Amino acid sequence: MILVDKAERPVASLLLAHGAGAGMHSDFMQQMAQRLCQLGIDVYRFNFPYMQQAEQEGKKRPPNPMPVLQDSLRDALDSVPATLPRFIGGKSMGGRVASMLVDELAVSGCLCLGYPFHPPGKPDKLRIAHLQKPGKAVVILQGQRDTFGREAEVADYSLHPRVSVQFVMDGDHSFVPRKASGLTLNDNIQFACEKMADFIGAHI
Repeated sequence: MILVDKAERPVASLLLAHGAGAGMHSDFMQQMAQRLCQLGIDVYRFNFPYMQQAEQEGKKRPPNPMPVLQDSLRDALDSVPATLPRFIGGKSMGGRVASMLVDELAVSGCLCLGYPFHPPGKPDKLRIAHLQKPGKAVVILQGQRDTFGREAEVADYSLHPRVSVQFVMDGDHSFVPRKASGLTLNDNIQFACEKMADFIGAHI
């Protein structure tokens, strides 16, 4: 099943994949889709197979193996009309899957929300080899305090120039800031969506 949030005057379409722990109906995914629609982007959401099964059974399941996740995203892209420029991306794991496929698919770029550069507490287990090579444009929106890759860590990764990273002020893995920062989650989601719209506008 594909959920579609339609913009009034769309300039592009984005297939947005969910993260490992919460599916396409999560608050984060819904907020992103709604804001991006307001900025002129049609958003298509889907569940990976394990998440579809988890929602049907009402209990958590581990993610499918990477090849299954990749096939699922490829299949979902078939539901996105090519009448507008198409982009792919996702939250955390979903963004990682999309970033690994962007060069083989008929899309204009990739947008990652909270990229899982490494598992929390394991900074040596990096998932960046494909982001250090040439390819299509990728933008990563990363919370400054993200335990999957903090701002100070990411600066040392030698990512390819095609990969741009925008840091979300005081945000965690889901862009939530601390109260002391004076910012709200609403502020950070708006910031992230505006940066995403800028990226899409520059690559259509």
